[in-house]
Amino acid sequence: MTTHAADASERSESKRLSLVHLTWPIFLELFLFMLMGSVDTFMISSVSDNAVSGVGAANQIISIAILLLEVIGSGAAIVVAQYLGSKKKLEAAKVTGNALTLNLAVGILLSIIFLVFGGHMLRLLNVHGDIFVYAQSYMQIVGGGIFLQALINALAATIRTHGFTKETMVVSLLMNILHVAGNYLLIFGHLGFPAMGVEGAAISTVFSRLACLLIFFWLMYRVMEVRVEWRYYIQLSKEYVRKILSIGIPSAFENIVYQVCQLIFTLYVTYLGAEAMATRQYANNISMYIYLFSMAIGMGTAIIVGHYVGSRRNQDAYTRVFQSVKWALAATVAIDLIIIAFRVPLMSLFTDNMAIIRMGAQVLLLSILLETGRTVNIVIINSLRASGDARFPVYMGLISMVCMSLPLGYFLVFRLHLGLAGIWLAIAADEWTRAVIMYFRWRSRAWERHALVEPVEPDPVPATATTAG
Repeated sequence: MTTHAADASERSESKRLSLVHLTWPIFLELFLFMLMGSVDTFMISSVSDNAVSGVGAANQIISIAILLLEVIGSGAAIVVAQYLGSKKKLEAAKVTGNALTLNLAVGILLSIIFLVFGGHMLRLLNVHGDIFVYAQSYMQIVGGGIFLQALINALAATIRTHGFTKETMVVSLLMNILHVAGNYLLIFGHLGFPAMGVEGAAISTVFSRLACLLIFFWLMYRVMEVRVEWRYYIQLSKEYVRKILSIGIPSAFENIVYQVCQLIFTLYVTYLGAEAMATRQYANNISMYIYLFSMAIGMGTAIIVGHYVGSRRNQDAYTRVFQSVKWALAATVAIDLIIIAFRVPLMSLFTDNMAIIRMGAQVLLLSILLETGRTVNIVIINSLRASGDARFPVYMGLISMVCMSLPLGYFLVFRLHLGLAGIWLAIAADEWTRAVIMYFRWRSRAWERHALVEPVEPDPVPATATTAG
């Protein structure tokens, strides 16, 4: 009877960790998350193009803060995945408790920084006039509540790592519904609420995150076999914190470097004028949907790789990643071609300014170069982190992004006068450079030396099951 129960548990876990089972809810969750950003942009565009530019500038900085929170959230998810793969579920629960406490502490610190220094950071981006007023208002509210996102990141990552991606998708759906309803009431002033414009969008964002956070806490205690006890939040373990940070710091640092480069590109764009700033914001909102599916595949593949590495199924991990890259590239090209075909009507959804529509249509044509390289990076870099090999992508990112992409962008924008197209080309050059390097890194199998945990005991029978994909 015990054997049958164990076999049933193994089958259930294997099904939860198939790529298809993991990926489609992650895809829908990411789609809903991006949709929330697009709805914000679409609704705020009814206020003015300057309001859109202000919110875009504020979100550039807020996104860096969210990446800082990934230091703990993503690091903990990878450590948890490897512990689950090695059947150490008690340790996985302790890591989760430690990660939530650490993320809350960092989130509160970031909230204070936004409230005190938000305006100074915007001025460093050369944001001024009406755009500055909108940006500062949005940053004070959303940035001040960033500690909510800190906990959401850690909780969602943990729940996904256990294979319950459908549940996190349902919570995201609810959060989007609340957010859109809040926007409707507070931006435009319906049902007796005041018309608050950008401030209304910010308040709606914070309220929907609070509701999402409460549900995620409830959900975490429902899905984990070994529950997180209160003492796991208080008793921080040096070993667990070290493992979390050994993955989280390099992973977040690489993402932060990328976002800082995007901030510098934003600085370039400020010298091209307000229309160029609005164009970049609209084009980026559309471009996000091109690499959406590859992000879902990358996240799903990382969960599987973490479990495989924890259970020492390295050959399964090796082949899984290359299969995932093929699927992700096929999806990216198909979606990109559709976006290119309808680029003018899509830009027209956001604005009737013909100069902005023309610039946006031009840079969206170049997305086929940028997004294919980005897709390879998303899948392989996520997998390298999941295996424990988190530092290599950082070193390559510093060389490619900082030493090549930024100077190239400056040259294309200000010397060759290519405008926004120069920025798209510079980013594409970086993505493809790193994509080729990451491909050969995974082929080298150097990542096999970086596992974080040891199995409880060696498995005398080689695993033959493969994950559906």
